[in-house]
Amino acid sequence: MKENSQKDQKKLLLIDDDPNLILLVKDYLEFRGYEVTTAENGREGLEILEKALPDMIICDVMMPEMDGYAFLSRLREDSRTSWIPFLFLSAKGQSQDRVKGLNTGADVYMVKPFEPEELVAQVESSLKQASRLRGHQSNQLEKSSTIQVPSNVELTPTELKVVSLVAIGMANRDIANKLNVSQRTIESHVSNMLNKTNLKNRTELARWVIEKNLV
Repeated sequence: MKENSQKDQKKLLLIDDDPNLILLVKDYLEFRGYEVTTAENGREGLEILEKALPDMIICDVMMPEMDGYAFLSRLREDSRTSWIPFLFLSAKGQSQDRVKGLNTGADVYMVKPFEPEELVAQVESSLKQASRLRGHQSNQLEKSSTIQVPSNVELTPTELKVVSLVAIGMANRDIANKLNVSQRTIESHVSNMLNKTNLKNRTELARWVIEKNLV
C-alpha cells in the first residue's frame, strides 16, 4: 500500500546509467508513494532541472558524459538548486570515496548493493531534515532583521555543507562525525566563514545563510 497523500506529493530525481537499477529503485520508491523522474547521467539531470525542481535527488557517481561529482558541484553552485537534498548511490565504497562525496556536497552516501528499506529510510530522513530547515528559516526571519555582511562574500561548496549543518543546530563534533573529518577541520571552516562575513558567532552565521537562502 502507498503512503499518505503528503508523501505522494514528494518528487524525486533518480540519476543512474544502469537501466536495471533505475527500474528496480524507481519501482520501489513509487510503490512507497513517491513520484520519480529518471535520468541516465548528470547532463540529462541538469536538463530536467531546467524544467522542474524535485524535492530530492538520488544519483550514481560514475556515469558517462557528466559524473555525479561534476553534477553535484553544478547543483551546489546554483542558488536555485543548492538547497535540494542529495543522496549518492555508488559502488565506490572506500572511505576516501565517501569523504569526497560528502565534501562535494552530498547529504548521504550509500554504497551498492544496498537494502531498499535503508534507501527509503535515508530518503525520508533527508526530506524531514530539509523540512525542519525550512521551518527554521521561517522562524528566524520572523524573529529578527536580516544580518548584514559584505556583498562580495562567497562560500565554497564545503563551507556551504558545513554551514547547512550549523544552521540546523548540529555541534562541530557531530558535523565532523557526519563528514568523516576532524573536529579541528570543522572549526577551521567555521572560523574562516566568520572571518569572511565579519559575523560574531555560529548563531549569526546560521541566520545569515538562512536569510540569504544559501542552504
